[in-house]
Amino acid sequence: MKSARWPGSTVLALACALSGAGGGHATPQAPRTAQATGLCAGYGGLPPGFGPAGVQGPNRAGLVPVAAGRFRMGSDEGYPEERVVHAVRVDAFWIDRHEVTNAQFERFVQATGYVTRAERTPPAQEFPGVAPAQLRPGSAVFVPPQAGEHLRGAYAWWKWVDGADWRHPDGPGSDLQGRGNHPVVHVAYEDAMAYAKWLGRDLPTEAQWEYAARGGRDDTTYPWGNTPDLAGRSMANTWQGPFPLADQGRDGHKGTAPVGCYPVNGFGLYDAVGNVWEWTRDRYRDRHAPGAVENPVVVDLQGARAASETRVIKGGSFLCAPDFCVRYRPAARQPQDVLLGATHIGFRTVLNDSKGAAPD
Repeated sequence: MKSARWPGSTVLALACALSGAGGGHATPQAPRTAQATGLCAGYGGLPPGFGPAGVQGPNRAGLVPVAAGRFRMGSDEGYPEERVVHAVRVDAFWIDRHEVTNAQFERFVQATGYVTRAERTPPAQEFPGVAPAQLRPGSAVFVPPQAGEHLRGAYAWWKWVDGADWRHPDGPGSDLQGRGNHPVVHVAYEDAMAYAKWLGRDLPTEAQWEYAARGGRDDTTYPWGNTPDLAGRSMANTWQGPFPLADQGRDGHKGTAPVGCYPVNGFGLYDAVGNVWEWTRDRYRDRHAPGAVENPVVVDLQGARAASETRVIKGGSFLCAPDFCVRYRPAARQPQDVLLGATHIGFRTVLNDSKGAAPD
C-alpha cells in the first residue's frame, strides 16, 4: 500500500443538514444485480434459529467465533486518523457473520415495536436553532448530483430526505421489496444498540471490529491482500467509475448488495469491508496515539448545533471509490454523529462470551 496521496476526508455528518430538508424525494436507485457466491441472492436474510435472548442466555444464531489474539491496529500509510500503528490484544468473542440485514431488523421491530430515530420527529432541544416546521422525520440519502452540482460545494450529493428511514432506504416511494437480505441502513447509534441488547449482545469495540475484519492478516492493506481486487475478481462492494457521478457497477452491484456476495475473510466474515459502514462502540478520537482527544464532527445546521457526540464507524461502503474515499480497508475509520444515520451506514453485533471460541 503506497503512502499516501489519499483523497480528502469524508466527514459524514456534514451531509445531514436539517435546515436544507424541504421534503425532497430521492430518485430510487437502479435495480440491483447479484453474484452467485456465498449467501447473496439465495439467502433470505435470517440466519437459522435467529431470535432474541432467552432465559438460557444470548442467542448465537448468525455469529462466528473469533479466538483471542494480538494484532497491529491502525495504519501509518493511510489517512492521518489511522495512525499510529500499535499492538493490541483482544479476548475471544463472537461476531455477526454478516452485516445486520433488513430481515433481521424487521424481526426485532415486530417483536418490540421499536421506532428508529429516522422515523421520529427530532426533539427541538437537540436542534434549538431549527424552525419547528423543519423538524421532520427523515435521514441522509445519497443522490447522484446533476449538471455540475458536485462542483458547487462539499458533499452536494447528500440530501436530507423527509420520510427516508430503514423501511424506505431511498425515501418515500421506496421499500424493502427484494431487499430482505440487504444490510439495514438509516440506523442511528441508539437504534443499533437497542437491536443488540434485544439479542443479549453489544456493538463491537473498534479494536474488536478491526481484528475481526482483518481475518488474521494484519500485514496487508485489505483482508485478502494488498490490491483492491484479487486476480481481477471484485472482493467487496465499492464504487467503480467517477465519483460521485456514476457507479458503473463492475463488481455486480450499484447501491447496497445482499450480504454474502463476496468471499469471506480468514475468520469467516462476509463484507468485512465495503457495502455499508458499520457502527462501533468507541467514541471517536482523531488518532490512535495516547492522549489523543475527542474530535466532534461539526454539523452544518446553519449555526443551530455546533457539534455532537461522535462514535467510530468502520469498513467503508458502496460509496467508497479510488478517486474519493479509499476507506474500504480494516484500518480505515471515520467519526459519525450518534444522532444521525444515512443510506450507507449499518452495523453488526458481538457477543462478549468466550464459550465455544477457540483458545488463544
